[in-house]
Amino acid sequence: MSTRSRQRIGYSTLVLMFIAFIVAVMVSNVLLRGLRIDLTQNQLYTLSPGTRKVLQKIEEPINLYLFFSNQDTQTLPALRAYANRVTETLQEFTAHAPEGKLVLHVVDPLPFSEEEDRAEQFGLQAANVGGKNVYFGLAGSNSVGTTDTIAFFDPEASKEALLEYDLAKLVYNLANPKKTVVGLLSGAPIGGGFDPRTQQPTQPWVIVEQARQLFELRMLPESTLKIDDDVNVLWVVHPAMLDDATEYALDQFVLRGGRALIFVDPMAEILGGGAETGAFAPAPSSNLERLFKAWGVEFSPSDVVADNRYALNVRMGQRPTRHIGLLGLDMDAMTRDDPITSGLGTINVGLAGYFKSADGAATKLTPLLQSSAEAESLPAARFQFLPDPSELLNGFKATGTQYVIAARLERPLKTAFPDGPPPAKDEGRDKPIDETLKAAHRASAESSNLVLVADVDMLSDRLWVQVQSFLGQRVMNAFANNGDFVVNALDNLSGSADLIGLKSRATYTRPFTRVDKLRRDADAKFRRTEQELQSQLSETERKLGELQTGRNDKSSMLMNAEQQAEIQRFLDEQVRIRKDLRAVRRNLDQDIDSLGTTLKVVNILVMPIALIGVLLLVVVVRRRKPGAQ
Repeated sequence: MSTRSRQRIGYSTLVLMFIAFIVAVMVSNVLLRGLRIDLTQNQLYTLSPGTRKVLQKIEEPINLYLFFSNQDTQTLPALRAYANRVTETLQEFTAHAPEGKLVLHVVDPLPFSEEEDRAEQFGLQAANVGGKNVYFGLAGSNSVGTTDTIAFFDPEASKEALLEYDLAKLVYNLANPKKTVVGLLSGAPIGGGFDPRTQQPTQPWVIVEQARQLFELRMLPESTLKIDDDVNVLWVVHPAMLDDATEYALDQFVLRGGRALIFVDPMAEILGGGAETGAFAPAPSSNLERLFKAWGVEFSPSDVVADNRYALNVRMGQRPTRHIGLLGLDMDAMTRDDPITSGLGTINVGLAGYFKSADGAATKLTPLLQSSAEAESLPAARFQFLPDPSELLNGFKATGTQYVIAARLERPLKTAFPDGPPPAKDEGRDKPIDETLKAAHRASAESSNLVLVADVDMLSDRLWVQVQSFLGQRVMNAFANNGDFVVNALDNLSGSADLIGLKSRATYTRPFTRVDKLRRDADAKFRRTEQELQSQLSETERKLGELQTGRNDKSSMLMNAEQQAEIQRFLDEQVRIRKDLRAVRRNLDQDIDSLGTTLKVVNILVMPIALIGVLLLVVVVRRRKPGAQ
């Protein structure tokens, strides 16, 4: 075969390969449309099954408007990277929703533009980021005009981890615009009452007013055999004197798939003696012993969690005193990957109890709030009529156990009433059992979702919010996140089962673990060298003192030769150690730079070299074929 023939065949092969490539791209665009492969380690762009189910249930069109100041954030690369993450996640949402049911509009609201006016109409406000006013929020609307918004996407890691949940919750709210019905069953005057001292009605607790703004709050009777089917979430507060009929109603509501937020307390101080009642009666306790036993949960109504780390200060006369029964829980005490507690800063509790799983329990108890390891369980009787909270520290000994103050209860449940509904009471006599109620009795449930809290006082105004009267209006200033905790819990429990199952996801930012380790090692070495310098300094000062004391001529201010030599030796040693300190820092920078250079070499050269190697291998194989020229 001539050289010209081989050239023609080579050119023809290149043309055919180019045509084949074009055809392959066109065919893939048709056959593989919508196919996406998530190659991230934590599957950041793969929606969870719960989110997909929420999206598939959309029946009416929903429009999403992502307002992001694209032009004004050119110098904010970190924020732009997170905006790209949000946009791509929303695109995943639209791809998994039914055709045309979820439409995404990305809007750049330039200053003084119609787009900015539109953002403000939705209630979005620009935030000052890097000295610039930036819009980065989401607004959604459905076919009946209901709107919902995310005011600003905070790139903070704790918020970013809940990005999918926040987006799915917004879509769910728009797809299900009916207001959630929350049934309130309370043994405390949380909804307002009557003060016998003043003969005046009392205001509802702030937490109730806050809940009424977001949900349809329905007060339930103190005694009932059945909770209405249209109640989405049951809110139980201080069930101190529930009769069997009401406990049965609660039991069956949960087994029918209802969700509940339950507050019990070993010592509800807000309802006992003190300023709230003007009396000196013991603070009452509350428990659901029969139900808790069936659910595999242990709760002691006579034990209070005392925590030396989270103790709050109370004023006793003119001096503040730490009260180890009144606790200010910070973020370390909260589960950060649960939507209820993620992003909260402080929750105050007062004389709280604790939960733990019973031996052999089939249910799963997941902590939401817990004490530190510097805690101990004390008898509730020690807190009755306590003149000086500092007395609680007498004999206090931390057990090293983190006590669970609030928890989520999940997995299968069994009824606490295996024999069916108890008879209702009518003027002290048993009434015949309703046959319809007996036929509807449930003995178990395959799944459940409850939130249990071992403190009622955290709901009271005094532990989380200041209320003042201004021009006839109640002005509220929250100093803790107790209200946010309750609203988050009701909001989370009111969602679909698919939505409740969503947990926080990994963040898109990847830490430089190798660099972080280098820094930690260098810092440890730096600290050791610093300690060596300080130790030698102290030793030299001690020796100088001894030399000065041993001098015969104590009146002379001149140093002798021995002192001068000792000082000079120390100064030389000090210079050497400081050189070592600088060397540690310099070596740290060199190690990091070396690692960066290695990564650059790998990224820039390895792939081209690998490709060249493959091509050379192909050439060698072709040359070795029989008949090859």
